[in-house]
Amino acid sequence: MALGALAMRKFLTELRGKTVMTGDGQILGMIDNFVVDTLTGGIAHVLVTPSEDVEQRLFQSDASGRLVLPFKSMRAVKDVVVMDIGK
Repeated sequence: MALGALAMRKFLTELRGKTVMTGDGQILGMIDNFVVDTLTGGIAHVLVTPSEDVEQRLFQSDASGRLVLPFKSMRAVKDVVVMDIGK
């Protein structure tokens, strides 16, 4: 499912608690919350509670230790959310 279709069919509350993984199958964690751009009203970032196996130093994180991932990198949503993360 492309992001455009995702935005039209899912509520953000449906995405909270979903597992986030990379395209190559690495589990990053679970969606905790979202950051909204107050100027545009668009979603800027996804805040992800990291799994124990994630090297947090490889990602931007917030003061609470959540991974800050760009919303535009969300690629698919089914049972898990797939993020296109370039390292």
